[in-house]
Amino acid sequence: MRRQETILSLLLPLLLAMTPICRSQMLDPASLRQPPAGMWPTYHGDYTGRRYSPLKQIDSANVKGLTLAWMWKTDSISDGARIGGTGPEPNSNAPATVKGVPLMVNGVLYLTATNQGWAVDARTGRQLWHYIWRGVPAFSLGNRGFGMSGDWLFFEIDNYLVSLDAKTGKERWNKQMADVKRDYFSSLPPLIVKNHVITGVGGDFLDVPNFAEARDPETGDVQWHFWTTAHQGDPGFSTWPNAKAVEHGGGGIWIPPTYDPELNLLYLGIGNVNPVMAGQSRPGDNLYTCSVVALNADTGKLVWHFQYSPHDTHDWDAAQVPVLFDGVINRQPRKLLAQAYRGGLFFVLDRTNGKSILTTPMVDGLNWYKGIAPNGQPIRDPAKEPTIPGSLVSPASGGVTNWPSPSFNPDTGLFYVGTSLSYAIFYLTDADPQPEGYGGAEAGVGNLGNSLRAIDYKTGKVVWQHKTGNGAQGLLSTAGNLLFGSDGYGNFIAFDAKTGEPLWHAGLLANPTNAPQTYTLDGRQYVAVGAGEYLYTFVLQD
Repeated sequence: MRRQETILSLLLPLLLAMTPICRSQMLDPASLRQPPAGMWPTYHGDYTGRRYSPLKQIDSANVKGLTLAWMWKTDSISDGARIGGTGPEPNSNAPATVKGVPLMVNGVLYLTATNQGWAVDARTGRQLWHYIWRGVPAFSLGNRGFGMSGDWLFFEIDNYLVSLDAKTGKERWNKQMADVKRDYFSSLPPLIVKNHVITGVGGDFLDVPNFAEARDPETGDVQWHFWTTAHQGDPGFSTWPNAKAVEHGGGGIWIPPTYDPELNLLYLGIGNVNPVMAGQSRPGDNLYTCSVVALNADTGKLVWHFQYSPHDTHDWDAAQVPVLFDGVINRQPRKLLAQAYRGGLFFVLDRTNGKSILTTPMVDGLNWYKGIAPNGQPIRDPAKEPTIPGSLVSPASGGVTNWPSPSFNPDTGLFYVGTSLSYAIFYLTDADPQPEGYGGAEAGVGNLGNSLRAIDYKTGKVVWQHKTGNGAQGLLSTAGNLLFGSDGYGNFIAFDAKTGEPLWHAGLLANPTNAPQTYTLDGRQYVAVGAGEYLYTFVLQD
């Protein structure tokens, strides 16, 4: 006994000394305000949504020396995996495409695909653990990533918020957010703000009302709830004809919000209105669909909103990233929010109050609006509504851009976004006074080209563009005067951020399916990108 006590007395100081080291391996929520430059602790990298990294070891002069460090393939085999969830069998039949952006915290990458999650060594690509969710077979948009706080990971599956232990992948708890049998979808990576886990759901086919929520990271319990269709008692309720239209109004949440800690405001891009492409049962603007909304992060209360396309009938949601940065307008410093909207317009707002600063088309040929109102909103053209004989409209429902992340580089002052110029004939297929679900259809009649564009936020002018084979795409800019993107043909490309000149490329087994990210370990900068079932990382040659 005395010998055991002696050993314990010798080990105890060592164990106590190790405790801070173990704790330092996890993610302090307070650090999300200013993440360490070498980590990537949120879907966007930080709260701003800029997808800009201050790292510059890899720059426009030496990027030609990038080489493959390692590649890793998603593993859907359940042997040895942590199994969690509510169903009888693992629900891992969907293709394991890497759509989400991995988090990189202290040498570990945390990433998801449909109904699954993994931890991977960021230096070597060695898999550390694998989690599989037992659920119900359901339509899925694919999971777009984890949120992280402290020792815990959070992600959405089958309309459940699931929390895992980051060290082991063991499930801590799961909480149902909505019923998958009502055709709700859940795909966005949760955003951690202080002691809030910000979540959201979407749904299209059964005309459901959608919402965002804050939940407790300890328990998963709801802290606040925000309806994206303005319910009775909300000022926006007057933009709907009745409560029935509100309860069937859509407004899905597809991507995580951005956040300004100084203003304590969350900025959410809200989805399109339902019924889709048929507006006869819902006269009015239909707030807060196709809008960006600013919410108090602690209460969920609406502070301001700006609607990009009132009374949408073309399936143009506003689920594009609201990008935050500080800039100078008319020689005055301003807190800005810029958003490249699916309907083809580029908006710059004052993020303190939602007032318009700039509204301008990103591409030529848009024909769905007649002009811009003094408040910065487009004035829609009723002649371009879907009709039984058909209406020729630009863009098609896929939009000029979509949910994949743009990037803003404060060094160049340029906003980078993938675009597509398309036309379609929109038909009204459900002329009933009370249509349901998709009340219209479209027939594509042509795509006049895709391009990566760099937009001056002060003027809305396109500074440069580079033709590509894809439209919307995930992007990353860095302090090394680089913009990472793709060409739509399986090539991962580094462009000169100022000029758009391609400087380097790597042929992948598939076109990139997520937005790139960058991090540092042991003094080396890595660039990572997902393509299909693979995750690739690149470093400079020794």
